[in-house]
Amino acid sequence: MPRSRRPLLRTATRMLALAAATAGVLSTAAPASAAVPTGRYVALGDSYTSGPLIPTQVDLNCLRSNRNYPSLVAASAGSSPLVDVSCSGATTDDIRYGGSGSLGSPLPPQLDAVTANTALVTVQIGGNDIGFSSIISDCAQASFSSPLGSPCKNLYTAGGTDQLQARITATAPKVAAVLQAVRRAAPGARIVVLGYPAIVPDSGYGCWPLVPIAYQDVPYLRGVAKSLNAMLAGAAAANDAVYADVYTPSIGRDTCKSSGTRWVEGLVPENAAAPFHPNARGEQGMATAVLATLNN
Repeated sequence: MPRSRRPLLRTATRMLALAAATAGVLSTAAPASAAVPTGRYVALGDSYTSGPLIPTQVDLNCLRSNRNYPSLVAASAGSSPLVDVSCSGATTDDIRYGGSGSLGSPLPPQLDAVTANTALVTVQIGGNDIGFSSIISDCAQASFSSPLGSPCKNLYTAGGTDQLQARITATAPKVAAVLQAVRRAAPGARIVVLGYPAIVPDSGYGCWPLVPIAYQDVPYLRGVAKSLNAMLAGAAAANDAVYADVYTPSIGRDTCKSSGTRWVEGLVPENAAAPFHPNARGEQGMATAVLATLNN
């Protein structure tokens, strides 16, 4: 059941509009070699995997960079052939059933790339299942109504139910189904599930209006991110996979940090990357986390 989605492009448009409002208020080395399995390596995932707008873009439909973390992991092994089918905007359904890319071109299921002789599979998915693009857009726009308050939290917890936590709970079995399908397709592969890096600071109240998230919403969104990562870690443990923690090494490298430090860009990127997405430094950091996980 293919799905049509262009969330990254829609979000970029909304973010540029927000950037104008905000303005009114206001060489990466390859990771060291590690125990990467030799043989076919398949990368599954969304835009945090594909690396939109990071030079050089080798697939415009999926906004995929040749400097994303799968490329760096594969390069560390030398002989490992990489099949990178990650795509901006991908959800768990796109991995299992196919969909369409940012240009609208149809795509087969990412799972089709996983074959019996696959030695390594990395999976980074779930952010779009819970509505990453709309969450960022909603929270950024809401911040201008109450910069010191929690308008985004108020929006998503109205009526006494935390909608984002409910989405994470609903996404858990979908991630499990992806991992189970990968294992059936590649019985001997090592499967690594990646979490997501820190977008907002791990402590404190952010840096509005530079990053337009209201002060009291920063702890709320930090909790959502940690809950999503905990779900992914649990899914990995329950489904014969290992979890690569990319959040911990990204602490102190969030959107509020200087352009030479941050792993994830803010509303107006200062390094080549899409808004609120990893830059080349972030992709290298995630590659290092994968290699460390494989080496344990």
